[in-house]
Amino acid sequence: MNSQEIKALDSKYTVQSYGRCDVVIDHGKGAKLWTPEGKEYIDFTSGIGVNSLGYGCDKWISAITEQASKLGHISNLFYSEPYAKLSQTLCERSGMSRVFFANGGGEANEGMIKCARKYSFDKYGEGRSTIVTLYQSFHGRTVTTLSATGQDVFHNYFFPFTEGFRYAKANDIASLNSQLGDDVCAVMIELIQGEGGVLPLDKAYVLELAAICKDNDILLLVDEVQTGVGRTGSLFCFQQYGISPDAVSFAKGIAGGLPMGGVMFGAKTADVLTPGTHATTFGGNPVAAAAANCVLEVMDDAFLASVNEKGDYIRETVSGWNIPCVTRVKGMGLMVGIAVEGISPKAVLAKCVEKGLLVLTAGSDTVRLLPPLTITREEIDTGLEILKDALTH
Repeated sequence: MNSQEIKALDSKYTVQSYGRCDVVIDHGKGAKLWTPEGKEYIDFTSGIGVNSLGYGCDKWISAITEQASKLGHISNLFYSEPYAKLSQTLCERSGMSRVFFANGGGEANEGMIKCARKYSFDKYGEGRSTIVTLYQSFHGRTVTTLSATGQDVFHNYFFPFTEGFRYAKANDIASLNSQLGDDVCAVMIELIQGEGGVLPLDKAYVLELAAICKDNDILLLVDEVQTGVGRTGSLFCFQQYGISPDAVSFAKGIAGGLPMGGVMFGAKTADVLTPGTHATTFGGNPVAAAAANCVLEVMDDAFLASVNEKGDYIRETVSGWNIPCVTRVKGMGLMVGIAVEGISPKAVLAKCVEKGLLVLTAGSDTVRLLPPLTITREEIDTGLEILKDALTH
């Protein structure tokens, strides 16, 4: 099918809940994508941080193919090897204790929220169920995770939202303390607020927040749906902040392109979710788990070091352009935000698409770059030239 035929099918039969770019993607290799007609794009999006190993990775394809031919699905009523091995690897490399597997980020965060409330109920009884999150946060699109999200733009239409959330200002301990109380069971944060504008939290703030949580038996929940699995230059971003969270959610890049997410639990929370208290049909699916095992095998220390090097190179290059509309370059690893003024991020995105580059936006003023972690220096340079042209013309 050609692009026009595919778009016609979408228009007629698919719910129109996405503001899609006017681009149809047919296939990819590395960090390059092509339309059915053969137009080439450099991809600085990786499926919104999902395609961590890029496109057409032979090792990833082999892992999926081999597992699919052996066992595609069995449900969590039985044991299977891929998820068990994945649990071991995640715990050993993160320092966490146990893992629950889900299908995506919103579901993972739901599980983390449920665990926090059950932990507090089991220990303290009713009335201690409030979770404090941060303004500019984003935690998902279910009714509960929308309520947890600290952005008013998402608090509409779907009333009534789940109760039990309050919001504090990022990097402001006084604001955090003002929202704490005897009814609080947890604080949930993103270490880099992705959808909010690629906004890293200050390390000193995070360390003080963690200490407050520990002293008051308030669980520290870290949403690593976007920052996790190598994106920021360590396997998980919290490892660069020197904290030990009570629970950490993950998704996006874990299976390199297949739907998967989950929650890693620390010592305090490892045994909170008991049989019958939480479940999901497809969680730990053998094919997705085999893909995730492949992803983690690739992400050794040398690989993660290369992510940092590439991210530093992008930020240094863009900062060196001295383009008037660029006010700030931010982020960690290959999670890059470019704040702009005098031009909208969506206008920059449109110019990039026209010239053969796919980028993202975040917040009201930021162009967001989440390229495949395997992107080459040549692909980076090609994409940056297009981005520079889009920012200056």
